Amino acid sequence: LHSSTGAPAITFIATGSEVALVLATARALEADGVAVRVVSMPCVEVFEQQDDDYRAHVLPEQGVRLAVEAGVRDCWWRYVAGRGDVIGMTTFGQSAPAKPLFEHYGFTVDAITAVARRLL
Repeated sequence: LHSSTGAPAITFIATGSEVALVLATARALEADGVAVRVVSMPCVEVFEQQDDDYRAHVLPEQGVRLAVEAGVRDCWWRYVAGRGDVIGMTTFGQSAPAKPLFEHYGFTVDAITAVARRLL
């Protein structure tokens, strides 16, 4: 999803089920006139094999970035590149139904939207 022909104000990076969450967040921000890009990155190894021009096109220098990963967040910092934040897991061993865990760790549209607005 790329909501404008210009550079995005915010680029979301997600994989798996988190893509649906950032798409919903992107729609909310677009309704407020924010230029948004959503990047689904299911395989960082394949992305890394691409040339510099392609990677710069997918993840432009302009704007802030927010990666959303319902797992370990460590590798996502390289794609945020000091221009944003990563929503992800920092602990291990939580056990509960998915909905309460997603709410606890901020994997909801409301929580992601709040972080995105803070970054903007």
